[in-house]
Order: sequence, then structure tokens, then C-alpha cells
Amino acid sequence: MPPGERRSGLDALAPGTRSMQLDDAANPGMLWVQDGAELWAAAPAGRPACAGCHRDGTMRGVAARYPAFDAAAGRPVDLEDRVNLCRTRHQGAAPLAREGHDLLALTAFLGNQSRGLPLAPPADPRLDAARAEGRALFATPRGQLGFSCAACHDAHWGRHLGASPIPQGHPNGYPLYRLEWQGLGSLERRLRNCLAGMRAEPLPEGGPETVALTLYLMQRAAPLPVETPAVRP
Repeated sequence: MPPGERRSGLDALAPGTRSMQLDDAANPGMLWVQDGAELWAAAPAGRPACAGCHRDGTMRGVAARYPAFDAAAGRPVDLEDRVNLCRTRHQGAAPLAREGHDLLALTAFLGNQSRGLPLAPPADPRLDAARAEGRALFATPRGQLGFSCAACHDAHWGRHLGASPIPQGHPNGYPLYRLEWQGLGSLERRLRNCLAGMRAEPLPEGGPETVALTLYLMQRAAPLPVETPAVRP
């Protein structure tokens, strides 16, 4: 869809949920941001802290540019991958569990540093193949119901599925606090939920298909502003 027609899920929120997101004192996701700030400053087992290399303000804009290509790994990586690669390469620390509290807290903290900035996916030709794969995944019918992501989020956005409005499906608020979950969750968790609703096989956790779909969704959403941590029903 043309950039001028792109709408954040924030636009479709009920007034109470919208005000919860916009007020940091009421936004439950800010609890994870605060935990992430503490983890950012902590030195794991005597190793350098994240803050020891990345000074104040240097991470602003980073979350708006991921996934990105990691030359050493030879593949695109999402923000969760980036955090874990830094831990293993530079801190001598074990990777954090995907969807675990600490990784969600760190990615929420990083996303919050970019809040208000437009999504800006890298114009890197090394990402082209993965982005094309993500576009195909978005458009291809899957599962027992034969739905595609595009069938809802392109063809029927603004309508309702039961009592819930169908958003355009943009990822600019993740990780976000979902009232249904009563907790913070990643985009990957939301993708798994959607696939389960389509009665389709979930994508491998942190796998190349997940990163490829995230790459395409970021391009599809640009230049919407980063909202991390967003709040959704």
C-alpha cells in the first residue's frame, strides 16, 4: 500500500487503550523498558556492560533499522539476534531465551530509544532475497483454512473479525504489551498466534523465515513511527 495509506494499529484503538499507550505512567510495557535499562547497565559475570560500549544516545534509531545483514554470520538478523550475537561475541555470555523476560526487556529498552522515529529498513542488496521471501510468505495461503496474511491485513483492514477491528498488521510497536496476554510479547509471538488462528504450522523460532517475514513487514510499514512499547487489546 502507498506510504500515505499506512495506518498504525494505534489508530484503531479504543480511547482507554490508546490513552494507556500514550501515558508512560499507565503503559505496562514501560516496566519492561525499565528492566531493560537495568540490564543494559549491568555487567554479566564481570564482562563489559552493554552501556560500556554503547554510550547514551548512540542506540537511538537502531530498532528502526532492524532486521539488518550481519556480515560475520552471513545472514539477516533481527533485533533479538543482534542482542544475542553481541552477548556471545563481546561479553562472553550465553544467549538469552527468545520470548524470555530479559530479551524482551532489552529489546523493549532499545525500541523505546527509537520511539517516534520512522521505520527505516536498510537499502542493502544483501537483504533483497530474504525480503522477497518475506513478501511471498505474507501473500501465500497457509494452513487448513487457506488464509494468507494479506487476505486480512491488505484486503480487509478496517473491517471487523468478530468484535475486533482488523488492523493493517504493522510491526512498529513491538515488543508490545497485549491485554490478552497480560504481558509483553515479541512480533514473533504475534506471528505464531496468527498462524495458529489460520491452523497453519508455526514458523521456526528465530529461523530465517521469521526474519524474512519481519524484513518484509518492516518495509511494508515504513515510514510509520516506532511506538515501542505499544499497547494492544
